[in-house]
Order: sequence, then C-alpha cells, then structure tokens
Amino acid sequence: MADDTAQDGTPQDSPFRGESVSRDEAPQFVLPLVVRIERSAPPARTDALETAARAVLVMLSDERSLGDGPWAQAMRDWQGARIRKVVRRARGAEWRRAEALPGITVTGKSAEVRVFPPVPLDGWPKDLARLQVSGTELDDPEPPVDADLSAPVLWMSPELGMTAGKAMAQAGHGAQLAWWELSDADRAAWRDAGFPLAVRTAAPDRWRHLTTSGLPVVRDAGFTEIAPGKTVVAEGGSRFCPLPGLRRP
Repeated sequence: MADDTAQDGTPQDSPFRGESVSRDEAPQFVLPLVVRIERSAPPARTDALETAARAVLVMLSDERSLGDGPWAQAMRDWQGARIRKVVRRARGAEWRRAEALPGITVTGKSAEVRVFPPVPLDGWPKDLARLQVSGTELDDPEPPVDADLSAPVLWMSPELGMTAGKAMAQAGHGAQLAWWELSDADRAAWRDAGFPLAVRTAAPDRWRHLTTSGLPVVRDAGFTEIAPGKTVVAEGGSRFCPLPGLRRP
C-alpha cells in the first residue's frame, strides 16, 4: 500500500507542484493511514476509499495541524517535501494499539480509517511499523450508486488495477489536491458540511475527457504497483466545494 506520487495542475502555493527539485532534497515524511479490516466484517471497497479521502481532509483541517498546533510542524515538514501517504491494515489488538496513538479516526458507512500526523520515512511508531502494507483487497458487495455530482467526485482511472490500499492512498491524494484548489472560505464550508465527496471509477470515454478538461489531476510516480501515470481527477460539485466543474461534451 505504499505510495509515492507526484502531482501537477495546481496553484503555485500547492504542495503538489512537481517541478521543484528542492522538494526531493528536503527530509521526506509520510502521512500514515490505517484501515480497520476485521475478518468477519471487512469494509466495502468504495466506502474505504471515500473514508480515506475524508480522513486526509480531516487531518488537513484539524486545528492541531494548523498554526502553532502540536501537529503543525510535522504537517509543514511533510508538505514541504513530496506528498507521500501509506495505508496499512489492522484488526483486533492491532487496531486497538493504533487507536491509542495520537491521530483521528474517521468512520464511513462500513469503514474505519485512522490518520496520524506525518512521520519521517524511517521513523514510524513501532505499533504502526509492524502492520501489513501490501496485498489488501476489498470488494463492493453491490455496485456503487451513481455519484452525486453536486458534491466533489474523485474519479479513478479505469486503466489501472490497484489494490485497495493503493487506491485509498490515491483517493487521499485526490482529496488533498481538491483541498489545495480552494480558498480558506471554501475550505471552511466544505469542512462544516462534513466533507461530502464520492469516489468512482470513470468510464474510459469519460476518463479521456476528464484528463483533458483542465481539472486537477493526480500523477503517480510509479514506485509501487503501477507504472507512472494519471490516477485520479478531482471534479468539483456545485455545493460546498466550488472546484471547477467538468464541461460536458
């Protein structure tokens, strides 16, 4: 589930801009996320992706991540380097140990995801470092309903096969990309509404249109699972989060 990603198509103050060599030279940090996967009741895949995306937004907007908050310096260090996220899985006692560490648990319809302040690449807390990274798969018991286009939609590429963990990290990147497109007032409105969003896989024709419409695009660096390329497009909705809307053909 490890993920190293470069992004483009964002404002100059965005941490996703990909051209700065200094971002590679800076100390590298990672945002840890842990998804709870109990054998008897695993979460639905789409709900896990959406919950991971919201967890990233909750961390970005939490008062402890801002100003002089206790997590603020770690957040600045993380965003001053490459934007990395790693999703691990836990159950039972592993999950309880993860919950005991400083962080935030975000709950979806069936998924629980805990997000933690950024840590150095080689400085993971031992209770997180021992958790499994690769190979997690989840399914949707029923096909997801059509996305509500009045709220932001994170469109996943139909051309890539990703494990659930990799896709969760990519959804988190897309949510962060959307966040950095907004003014402070629009961020506050989205936060106050509970960060409504959807994650869906685009049809091939729609994907080609999405990626050429000037919307924010996540580009994976290709270090894990997949070749370098576009993975997520963030399309804004008319409510809460006024990102650019897609011009329909």
